[in-house]
Amino acid sequence: QVQLVESGGGLVQPGGSLRLSCAASGFIFSIYAMKWYRQAPGKGRELVAYITTTNSTDYADSVKGRFTISRDNAKNTVSLEMNSLKPEDTAVYYCNVWRNVDYWGKGTLVTVSS
Repeated sequence: QVQLVESGGGLVQPGGSLRLSCAASGFIFSIYAMKWYRQAPGKGRELVAYITTTNSTDYADSVKGRFTISRDNAKNTVSLEMNSLKPEDTAVYYCNVWRNVDYWGKGTLVTVSS
C-alpha cells in the first residue's frame, strides 16, 4: 500500500533553514508528480510546492524564492529545502501523491520562532 513518511521538521529561528524529506513506498514513484502541502494552526491545508515527473516545479507565491522542491527517483524521496524561514511558515507539512485518490503522510511540524 502507499506510504508517505515525512521527516526533518523542528524548531528554527526566523531566517533559518530546514530540509524536509518524504520517503515514499508502495507505488512506482518515478511516474507520479509529488506535492508538499502545509496546514497552519487554525487554517486550511494549502499547496506549497509541486514537482512533476520531468522535474518541472511550481510554488505558492508565499514561498517562491525561499523554498526548493526536489526529487530523487533512485531513493523514492521528495525533499523541500526551506530557507529564510518566517514565523508564518509555522505549520505541519505534508507530503502528497495523487493516484486516483489523494494519499497523505502523517506530516512533520515546522515551528519558526525566536
